[in-house]
Amino acid sequence: MAVEDSIAQEQPSKVAQENGKVFLSEPTAVEKSSSYREESDFLSDLKDFEKKALFELKSQLEEAILGNCLLKKEDQPEKNDGNVMKAEKGDEEAQPEDAGEEKATQQCEEKKFEEINNILCLWGVPLLPSKGREATDVILLKFLRAREFKVNDAFEMLKNTLQWRKDGNIDSVLEEEFGAELGSAAYMNGIDKEGHPVCYNIYGVFAEEELYKKTFGTDENRRHFLRWRFQLMEKGIQKLDLRPGGVTSLLQINDLKNSPGPSRKELRIAMKQAVGALQDNYPEYVARNIFINVPFWFYALNALLSPFLTQRSKSKFVVARPAKVTDTLLKYIPAEEVPVQYGGFKRENDFEFSDQDAAVSEISIKAGSTVTIEIPAEEVGSTSIWELMVLNWEVNYKAEFVPFDQGSYTIIVQKSKKMVSQSLEAGPIRNTFINNESGKLILTIDNTSSKKKRLLYRYKTKKSSSL
Repeated sequence: MAVEDSIAQEQPSKVAQENGKVFLSEPTAVEKSSSYREESDFLSDLKDFEKKALFELKSQLEEAILGNCLLKKEDQPEKNDGNVMKAEKGDEEAQPEDAGEEKATQQCEEKKFEEINNILCLWGVPLLPSKGREATDVILLKFLRAREFKVNDAFEMLKNTLQWRKDGNIDSVLEEEFGAELGSAAYMNGIDKEGHPVCYNIYGVFAEEELYKKTFGTDENRRHFLRWRFQLMEKGIQKLDLRPGGVTSLLQINDLKNSPGPSRKELRIAMKQAVGALQDNYPEYVARNIFINVPFWFYALNALLSPFLTQRSKSKFVVARPAKVTDTLLKYIPAEEVPVQYGGFKRENDFEFSDQDAAVSEISIKAGSTVTIEIPAEEVGSTSIWELMVLNWEVNYKAEFVPFDQGSYTIIVQKSKKMVSQSLEAGPIRNTFINNESGKLILTIDNTSSKKKRLLYRYKTKKSSSL
């Protein structure tokens, strides 16, 4: 006899029991993970020493901006130059010559002040602290946290970042074209449970020798690769909300499946350069760095790169071997946002489940127990669509349509079959059924193993009028 299973993190009002089995009539979204939290950017939440450090950094920055000494003297531009630039000066500056001298001087200073504030920006955020922009504090707190609230170190890091962007013309990188070949190597896709945009880095594409040589073969190729990587970072930052309480960082997924190993010299050089530049010039823009499908050589590469990483950066690393990829990703990303190739529910160009009905529910299935999901199908001619997946699989699954009319016969939609782990990369099971009479669909998942399983599922019903 099947043992009744308990529902993990569900509301009691949404659970019904009949003949010793558990029924669910409404999906309940998987709860958000609380395993990691970013520090608050609200001034009221800062500790006293953090407030003091922010005040001191703002004072140094204000003085440097107004004193025209934030960048190297020879690099102080006189014309509009992107996000990091100085105000263009007029050819002539009004000189007070009469009784209105004081007013004219004041107007000139106000105009200069406004030009500096509007033009000297970083990631679209004005840097002049005296204007009191909340986003300015968010940016400065990133530099302070990256340097453990050591004000002078944070100020030096900020100056170096501004100089690096000026020297490398980074503000123009968003307008550059890098071709479609690198598009499969990294891309933005969805958000995590905390709202962070997710960036996937697929290193396995470089196993192809032609693309590897074209990307890393020469110094010029590697410079091209780095600029493309900076462009991707800039695109990710554009998706952020750089205000207190906003989402101000990204989640990075690094897929090392079939990736070339650290024995490839060119790859080692490029990775060192990328790690150094991203860490030094994009502080606190990564909430978590998850490495999946990690091969044995990863630990050697990690040891190689470790000296170039701060302890804070290393504390954000999460490592998952191939067998733990889906479990790991689901800790941080909703199942409906995890691509099917990683065991999630997100399919490209999926027209069945939109954002409004994409939420995935979860049930914990105890060892030796059975869970039954009930999908109402009361309107004749309606189409029921459902998806389900059990982590680690090895369960029995069947689907039946049970008419409300006792004189009608139960229809077997899916015969009982054993679901095995190799089905995972193909994504969740998806079935559809059009009912010719009123009734309900019963999905039965039988866990005959000695271990608890996690069932993820979702469903929707389309009325006949919408077909």
